[in-house]
Parts: sequence; structure tokens; C-alpha cells
Amino acid sequence: MAVEERQGARNSAARGARFTAVMTAIVGRLPFGLARLISPRLAGFLVISAVTFTVDLALLTLVHGGLGWPLLASITVAYTAASALGFLANRVLNFRSHGAVGPQAVWYAIVVAVNYFGCILGVTEALAALGTDYRLARIAAAVCEAAYMYTALRWVVFRDASQHPAPAQNRDRSGRRRSSQVEGRGHGAG
Repeated sequence: MAVEERQGARNSAARGARFTAVMTAIVGRLPFGLARLISPRLAGFLVISAVTFTVDLALLTLVHGGLGWPLLASITVAYTAASALGFLANRVLNFRSHGAVGPQAVWYAIVVAVNYFGCILGVTEALAALGTDYRLARIAAAVCEAAYMYTALRWVVFRDASQHPAPAQNRDRSGRRRSSQVEGRGHGAG
């Protein structure tokens, strides 16, 4: 069993390294000087969030629009499933955290609960009550969610990964790539 666990850890590390390399390449090609503002880790969070938000919205549409469940129950089911996917993808691919899963899952549950009640239900329900289509209301709530969740994941849930930052693509003042591949505060939001 120990050999299988080590192999699984190596495969996970390789997937995380490939994901980071792709995000680094994407950030390196951003126009208008955005590469100085957006780190590969932030780009990875945005990509994972786009995928999980698509899952969230698809499940919400299926459960509420298709099955006719009440909106609050539909939001809860869709958001819970998408959040679980987001935790796993961010832990393994983006933040490449090696911290204990248990404490991270507890912190993540707290972060998600605050986000859920503060952004998701509040904004979505308020906008829907004002006559906005529930899907558009959920998209508006996602803007609040993205800023809060990245900050909380980066500095609370996966704080151990902050001590070992993922490689990033830095440029010198002339815009040329530097040979050192270290994520720093001068490069982006982290």
C-alpha cells in the first residue's frame, strides 16, 4: 500500500507541476502588462473557479430549472458540489498544498460557510427578489465570491503553500524574462 501511496503522490505532484507550468505560460503571454499584476497562482484559481462555477451553474439549472426544487435548496446542492470540486482542484493543482487535509478541510468549510451566507445566498436571493433572473443573480454573486475565496484560500486554507510558492514568470524592467522563476510580491497578487 505504501508504494501505491507514493506513486499517487508523485502523480499528483506531476499534475500540479504541469498545471503550474501551463498557468505560468498563460500569465507570461498576457497583454497590457497584466503579467506584472497576475501571478500563475491567481490565474490557476481563476481557471479552476471558471470550471467549478460552470459546474455550479449547470447543477443549479438542472436542480431548480429542471427538477423544480426551491431556489435555496438548489443553490445549496449546486454550491456544495462545486465547492468540493474547487477544494480538491485548488489543493492538488493550484496551491499544491502538502498540509494536513483535515485542518484544511475545516478551514475551508468555515470559509465556504461565510462565503455562502455572505455572498451566495445574500446577493443571489436579493437580486432574484428584485426580479433579476436567478442565473444572472448567481453570476453577480460570483464576483463577490471570487475576491473573497482567493484571499481566504491563499492566506488561510492553504497557507502552508505560501511558504513554498509555485514558480512564476518574472520579467525585468525592460520586459525580458528573468532566469529565476520565483513568485514574489513584486510579480503579482500571489
